Amino acid sequence: MAAPSDLDLDHVARLARLALTPEEKARFAGQIGDIIAYIALLKEVDVTGVEPTAHAFPVHNVWAEDTAQSSLPVEAALRNAPAQRDHMIAVPKVME
Repeated sequence: MAAPSDLDLDHVARLARLALTPEEKARFAGQIGDIIAYIALLKEVDVTGVEPTAHAFPVHNVWAEDTAQSSLPVEAALRNAPAQRDHMIAVPKVME
């Protein structure tokens, strides 16, 4: 399918900071036209009585209870650290 006449592919490419060749523009214009045609087809579906949803399935809280408990001992936490200093993991400087 051809791209819609009101689609400014150069503008879309500029917004996405893409440098498209003429061949890519022709190919993507057709693909975008197909996508827009499919969306138009979806608009014809009767959704009366269908409640809007954000997820296909119910989402339940999967977090563990936030309860206080003893932490990992310092020795165990530092066991695999490549370098350590004063009971802390030593890392190289990333800023001067």
